[in-house]
Amino acid sequence: MKKYEVESLLKSFLLFFTLQMILLFVIAMQQYRQERRAIDEQVFNRMKICSFDLKCEGLQLDFVPKTKKEKVQSLYKEGDLYTYFDVPTADGYLLKVILPKARYAKMISQLKRDLAQKFILYALLIALLSFLFSLYALRPLKKALQLNEEFVKDMLHDINTPLSSLVVNFKLFQKEIGHNRKIERMQSNISTILSLQNNLSAFLNDSPLQKERFGLRQMILERIAHFQTLYPKISFSADIDDYTLESNRDAFVRIVDNILSNACKYNDHDGTVQIETQNSLLLVKDSGRGIENVHKVFERYYKESDRGLGIGMHIVKKLCDALGIGIGIESEPGKGTIVKLDLGKVIVK
Repeated sequence: MKKYEVESLLKSFLLFFTLQMILLFVIAMQQYRQERRAIDEQVFNRMKICSFDLKCEGLQLDFVPKTKKEKVQSLYKEGDLYTYFDVPTADGYLLKVILPKARYAKMISQLKRDLAQKFILYALLIALLSFLFSLYALRPLKKALQLNEEFVKDMLHDINTPLSSLVVNFKLFQKEIGHNRKIERMQSNISTILSLQNNLSAFLNDSPLQKERFGLRQMILERIAHFQTLYPKISFSADIDDYTLESNRDAFVRIVDNILSNACKYNDHDGTVQIETQNSLLLVKDSGRGIENVHKVFERYYKESDRGLGIGMHIVKKLCDALGIGIGIESEPGKGTIVKLDLGKVIVK
């Protein structure tokens, strides 16, 4: 199961299980009170019989002077359990029948153990039923998501053919007419579409990423050249140490492309983008509009404008987690954004 499927299953299970457990707890407490009253009534009946035949196993007897404080045949709980009965042959005395506190506590403890065993048994049954119910409730949703993913994968596959044909034909066209800035910009736009296609593929797939070694500085300069063509009025600067990384190059390029794409799309018309390294950190700074809710940036489908799909930074976080790269964002509305990538685990020492 995928992460979001597991999350949905757990939430559905916890919701149903919690509601049922609250109901079970209320029923258990009600049953405990009823059973305890039944024990009290049983004890009182034993005391009553004891007052007639004086066969009082487990009970203690005492004769006390009669005063106005004592209520006959009322059960008292003051340490021991006891009650008073009239003595026909002695008007000035009452028969006090006592159940020692230790015996009463033992009876209550046994009641609690019995109810606890039943509670645990019913709780396990509710957990099983909750899990089965959650699976059953999520089946239609899972099926719909699978159909949606299969449709998107088929569309990506079908789009790939004409895009590849466009790339080849533009290269041939460029050879015929020589260097042309408009053709270069169209090629860059096609590369952007291919990058979006790769993002969707990364969003749908959970396949393991193969590692290779590559130079950080050269790769960053290549991506800057690509975005410089798309955003000619934005000023790019790079101060990159020539680290060698051991990671998945394609995935790392997608991380950098998504970050640079956001830095350009949400920048001022003639803004700046600075890329630099500080020890093991790779920093991407822009002079753009900034982010209002930084804590929501990595959430799927979250966006603060009408542009984009809202999955770019979610994919960045997903790929960073897969590659063992830490990521953090500092931003203030109107003052730009800084994205920090911790490359400590992927830098070849």
